[in-house]
Amino acid sequence: MVKRSRGSLSKSTKKMKKKKEITVSALVKPFAIGEKVVLETSHLVEGRIPRRYRGMHGTVVEKRGRSYVVEILDGGKKKQIITNPAFLKKV
Repeated sequence: MVKRSRGSLSKSTKKMKKKKEITVSALVKPFAIGEKVVLETSHLVEGRIPRRYRGMHGTVVEKRGRSYVVEILDGGKKKQIITNPAFLKKV
């Protein structure tokens, strides 16, 4: 018998597909520099954030193309995450 794959998204992709569809307005929603945001997860693949950063609060530092650079604190260290606006929510 074949052994089941245990990848990083093995149990979570089914849960994410049950959520609502991503709209065009979610992909192009504007954020101002210095605005507080929360990192969320979605079934959209392009620009997805790592699962460990889900639910963290951060500040928008700059806009880079269609994406945004968000600065978060992870265990006392400042980290920058480049992500799609579909994964951001205003606080």
